[in-house]
This record gives sequence, C-alpha cells and structure tokens, in this order.
Amino acid sequence: MGKDSEKHYKALYEGVLASVPFSLLLLDRRLRVIFANRNFLEKARRGEATTLGKPIHEVFDPVILTSTKLEQRTKEVLNSGEPFTGGQMSRLPGLPGRVYFYRLTPLPDEQGTVRCVVLLMEDITEQKRLNQEMQRAERHLASVVESANDIMASMDSEGKILTWNSAAVQISGFTSAEATGRHLATLCSAEYRESMKSTLQQLVEGRDAKRTEMNLVTKAGHEVPVAWAFSPMKDDEGHIAGIVAVGRDLTETRQLQSQLVQSAKMASLGVMAGGIAHEIRNPLSIAMGAAQLLLREPDNEELRKACTRKIYQGVQRASHIIENLLKFARPPQQTTLPTNIHETLEDTLSLLSDQLNIQHITLKKNLAANLPKVLGNAHLLQQVFTNLVLNAINAMPEGGTLTITTRVESNDQVEIRVTDTGCGIPQENLERMFVPFFTTRAVGQGTGLGLAISYSIIKQHGGSIEVSSQVRHGTTFIIRLPRYQCSESIEVESS
Repeated sequence: MGKDSEKHYKALYEGVLASVPFSLLLLDRRLRVIFANRNFLEKARRGEATTLGKPIHEVFDPVILTSTKLEQRTKEVLNSGEPFTGGQMSRLPGLPGRVYFYRLTPLPDEQGTVRCVVLLMEDITEQKRLNQEMQRAERHLASVVESANDIMASMDSEGKILTWNSAAVQISGFTSAEATGRHLATLCSAEYRESMKSTLQQLVEGRDAKRTEMNLVTKAGHEVPVAWAFSPMKDDEGHIAGIVAVGRDLTETRQLQSQLVQSAKMASLGVMAGGIAHEIRNPLSIAMGAAQLLLREPDNEELRKACTRKIYQGVQRASHIIENLLKFARPPQQTTLPTNIHETLEDTLSLLSDQLNIQHITLKKNLAANLPKVLGNAHLLQQVFTNLVLNAINAMPEGGTLTITTRVESNDQVEIRVTDTGCGIPQENLERMFVPFFTTRAVGQGTGLGLAISYSIIKQHGGSIEVSSQVRHGTTFIIRLPRYQCSESIEVESS
C-alpha cells in the first residue's frame, strides 16, 4: 500500500472516529492519551494540544479517577487483554451534571500484545433521567394501587395472577405470595368459576366483558360478594398481553340495601294497616257473634254446628291474614330458587285483597298459561309486586281497575304488567320515579323508597323495570325477568 493510500485511509479512519456520537480516547501503556475524537474534545472543552500526549490524571478530574478507578482498570485491561465491560462516570471534565457510561477495550498488535486501550464514553444523562421519571411513575402507580380500597389484580393472558394489592389481601385473606400464580377463577365460589374463566377468555379474544358480580371465597372459607370490572392490557403491537381486574366488596352495600328494603316494608305495612285491621275485624266479629249465640242457646244442635263452622272459618281467615303479614315482614332468605311468578302474584294479591275492596278497585288478571319460572327470591319479588299494587291503589282513590298481565316475550323473557286506571304521572316526573326518596305524596304518607328498591331488586334478578303513563289515563309498570334455564345461576342480594 502506498503512502498516499495510507494517508487516505488514516484520514478516513480519523474522520469516522471523529464523527461518532461517543467520546473516544486511545490510551497507551503509560496511560497517555494518544488520540481523542472530536466529540470528546468538544464536550470536555479541550484542545488537542492540552490533551494529546497527556496522562489521564491531567485530563480527568482526580475525583472521577478515584470514583471510577479508571487508572487501575486501564492497567488491568493492558495486562490481561480482557475488556472492562462497563461502569458509570458521573461527568466529563468541564461538564458537571452529565452522566456517562464507559467501556475499556484492549487493542492488540499483530503479535497479540496489547499496546493501547480504547476508552469509549456514552452520554446516558437523558436516558438516566427518563429511567428516573419512569421509576417515579411506577412508584406512584404502585402507591395508587396499594392505597385503593378495591381489589386490584393484574393477570397474564391465561388469567393467572401477577399482582395482588393490599385491599385484595385484606378482603380475601390470601397474601400476595399465595395469590400470585393462581388463576383468578380458583378464588371464586364454585358456581362462578366457569363464568369467570369465560369472562377472562372473552377479553383475551378481544371481546368486551360486561361488569358482573361473582362471589370471592376468602382464605377462611367465607363468601364475599364482589362487583368485578375487567380491562385488557395491550402491548405496543395492540396484542392483549394481560388483564386488569378491579373488584369492589359489596358486603356493606348489601347490608345497607337490606336495611332500606326492611324500612320500605315497614312503611308499606303502615299503609296497609287500615285495610288489614278491617279485614281481621270482620272474621273476628263473625266469630264473636257466633260465640254469643252459642252461649245463649247451648242446647240447639243445629245452631251449635252452624256457629262452630262460622267461628272456625273466621279464625282461619284471620290466621291466614296474619301468616301473610308475617311472611311479608320477615327478612327473606339468601336463597334463589326457580320461582313461580303466578304464585308470588297470588300471595301478594291475597294480602292486599281487602285493601282493593275498600278502595272499590276491580281486579283483572290476564295470566299466561304455562308461564315459565324465573330464578330469584320470591320474598323480594313479592316486595316489588306489593309496592306496585299499593302505588296503583293510591293512584285510584275513587276506585278503578287494576289489571295484572303476564306473558312470555320472544326473547325468552317473562313479562309482568301492572296497569291502573288512576290519575297518571306527569311526564316531568317519569324519569325520577325510581330515584330514592322521590315521592309526589304528601309528607308522612310515603318514603319515596318503594320504587327505588323495586328497581334495585329487579336489576339484581338480571331484569328490567320501566313505566309508562298518561295523566288521567292511568299508569303501567312493566317488569321483564329472564326465564329460568336449568344450567343458569344468579346471585340475588339478601335484602
């Protein structure tokens, strides 16, 4: 190779080294700088005259040399021929506040003897700042998750738990170590496990998963009602990499709702008190009259039989009324069973029959034959029907017609309509009919809770309730409930 070619390639190599975005120094065996690229000279604010040929202790601050052990590590690389893979340098000369990552690479000659070492320094100040910001964001997010009152869990795409926050530990009793690696479905009660698996699979497949309620089983074996919401976690390419689950403990909410339902029941009993007192007084009066006749003519065999029958019928009627009252006022059980809507309606109408008679209200029943059952709580549904019938009675103070209609809709829903011919509801009030404590009745005559609680009960049964009305033409409440399927199971609050 000619001298011109050597000069050309030397200039080319120096140009390449000068243009790389790293600071680069070449150190000989006496730890003197024999080459410095443009990046180093510019950032260190040094010239070639004050850098080339100088020992590194004159080029770098003594503090840097001490903290990095740069001289010692350079000698080790020269002697061993092994590179030093990297370390952190707080700053370059003249550039306080900058952070560099440096490497030492040996350069052997043709005989394999290491004559010099390359010191390569990369400015990682911005990268380090971004890492610190990311760590702060992660700490903040972790703090938010840990301080939340709801269960917050992250899972992989298979539904196995990766993180389990403090609220989850407190509610479930399972520590983070015990929950991690388990499928979330295994922490649910038996009847909800398949449903949980199906919900998580829907998310993985890209389908939306609706909010749902599924019971969690604690470490102690107790069931906790939990309202779940799920969101997919996606990677940079939009693929689902995991799932986030947020669960709210409904125990306290259900207790409060239970108290509200009982309060509404007591209010309903107060409204019914007048009619029920009249209904009980009638059979008791008949029984008392028959007893008085027996006392006057104890030897009359025919009269004795007639009076005995009247007394028995009167007491039986009063007992039936009292039994219905107790059934209505008693807090319902938690069980949800296949329920015959017609039987529940008949129980309700039997309880309120005298109230209807007193108000001169004609009852019409258009009940579908072979109406399918619904899965639910008969006591809670009776509370709903009672509220609707009492509303109808109050809407017809001068009498009228109450019509109860049942049918099966084409989408396998059972529909119950309660229609009155009363005063109707103004259009501006229709949207507020199911709002708690909203009432158009006089102070002391209504709590405004009946329809709100009815709405809540029907929603718990997976159904819907709506109202249509015209002033002076009456009102219709329409309830739709999913028909009972042998394989289904829903959870209805104990109220």
